Amino acid sequence: MLAAAVRRSGASFTGLERDVAAAALARENSALNGLSDRATILDGDVQTGFRALGVEPFDAAMANPPFFDDPKALRAPSEAKTGAWMADGGLEAWTGFLLKAVREGGTITIVHRADRLADILALLSPKAGSFKIRPIYPFADQPAKRVLVRAIKTGKAPLVLLPPLVMHERGGAKHTNEAEAILRGEAALPWA
Repeated sequence: MLAAAVRRSGASFTGLERDVAAAALARENSALNGLSDRATILDGDVQTGFRALGVEPFDAAMANPPFFDDPKALRAPSEAKTGAWMADGGLEAWTGFLLKAVREGGTITIVHRADRLADILALLSPKAGSFKIRPIYPFADQPAKRVLVRAIKTGKAPLVLLPPLVMHERGGAKHTNEAEAILRGEAALPWA
């Protein structure tokens, strides 16, 4: 969120964090980067629902939900990190929250596992559409591991599958030129 706030100097941002220590760290980071006047961190959990926050819907919402919701499918690296790896309430809780968090015509952006794309589309599509999907490939010759999905609440445009973002070149630099420019803030992630 703070990286987005730096890129969009005219916009205000609100983040939601359920871990009290992580929320405090985010607030400190916001202050250290001179963003406290435009970046607010709320304590809360998507499981309690958007209305519990007592704020109006936003123009846009973005999320990087925990990638797993079946504790038997993955052993988290440590118990302290389980919350970052396992989504309480599953992907359904996250998509439901995001649909409530944006106004009609607002955008929802999610980064998630590529193998959950069908689930993401199914969970959002009753109330959102105009999907744009950008696959993220680790290497050009490997299948996508992640997807960026952008939807518009009440959108009706046809689904658009965008060119992939390839992260690495074999035997080359750590990242492709495009990925490096995006990661360094020198380029935006194109959606058109």
